[in-house]
Amino acid sequence: MSDPVKVPELTLAIEARAQVGPPLDLGSIPAGRRRIIPILGGTFEGSGIRGRILPGGADWQIVRSDGVAELDTRYTLETDDGKLIYVQNAGIRHASPEVTARLMKGEPVDPSLVYFRTVPKFETSAPELAWLMRSIFVGTGERYPADVLLRFWKLG
Repeated sequence: MSDPVKVPELTLAIEARAQVGPPLDLGSIPAGRRRIIPILGGTFEGSGIRGRILPGGADWQIVRSDGVAELDTRYTLETDDGKLIYVQNAGIRHASPEVTARLMKGEPVDPSLVYFRTVPKFETSAPELAWLMRSIFVGTGERYPADVLLRFWKLG
């Protein structure tokens, strides 16, 4: 009999709060409903780093006919000491049709009613932040009318 496989642990690495603007709704396309949500700024902190989310990123979403939102979010973090980190965060979000309708209208909903998970990838030229490119992360999200709370967990 072989040794039991060690189950990987999750460690909270970064918590970020991004301010978002009103969605640009491009309407229906073959894959679903295309929406672009601009990222206006925000803050982040964790694991020895902290700083701000630079304006200019966005979440390019496709909301499928089954109500699942496919997320493709890209933005840049700037640490307090000026180091830049590019983030590409893919994920999905879904809830009951009633909760989804409220989200699409920009209304507040209880985050526990929404499945919101992501897989972030980080890029940076800062040697002291290379650990961000040497690990796998998973994310959880909470959508509010004017912002999004994200938590990135390092898979150990």
